[in-house]
Amino acid sequence: MRAGEETYEGMHDGEVAVTTDGLPEWLDPVVRAAHTVEPEQLSRFLPPESGRGRQSAVLVLFGEGARGPELLLMERASSLRSHAGQPSFPGGALDPDDGDPETTGPLRAALREAEEETGLDPSGVQTFGVLPKLYIPVSSFVVTPVLGWWRTPSPVGAVDPAETARVFTVPVADLTDPANRATAVHPSGHRGPAFMVEGALVWGFTAGVIDRILHFAEWEQPWDRTKQVPLDWRS
Repeated sequence: MRAGEETYEGMHDGEVAVTTDGLPEWLDPVVRAAHTVEPEQLSRFLPPESGRGRQSAVLVLFGEGARGPELLLMERASSLRSHAGQPSFPGGALDPDDGDPETTGPLRAALREAEEETGLDPSGVQTFGVLPKLYIPVSSFVVTPVLGWWRTPSPVGAVDPAETARVFTVPVADLTDPANRATAVHPSGHRGPAFMVEGALVWGFTAGVIDRILHFAEWEQPWDRTKQVPLDWRS
């Protein structure tokens, strides 16, 4: 999709906008997937019809590094009470100042949280899509994945070591490599996709979103789904 071909209506508010103008061609499949994917195709955990749940957002940030397309991830501090030590996208709960949860709120929250957690400069990020809201039952978060293009990369790192152990990028080539893929098995019986990359085991919500993006962007390669990685009760 080329510059000026399409923008998302109703998502402009001050400095916050969702636009596909000027994206690199390799992101075209992700743009198409964001337009067509249904919530049920992303996860079996969807927001409660009652409207309950804490509104939040994550930034799914694509950049281009020495080995081509890559994603920005962070690893939560091991001392945290929830999801300790788990790799994740930058993100968190919406603040009242972020605005309407149904329009620009998730955009503002995703960029604000990413800046607070990784130190990135949000002015260098172009938001180009928003995936359907998903649900994390264990924390009651209603999560909007916001897709971003790191048009102008900035230095990143763990801003607060009490919350973030490290910030790192993962080449998409490593995420699609069948040797780095497995099925994570929790003692509760839950199974889901996992990625063994950059010395980390990416699983849970983050791995689920990555898995679906790779699938619907048609980047996925056949991998051995019988290969299992056990998790423990603290996970």
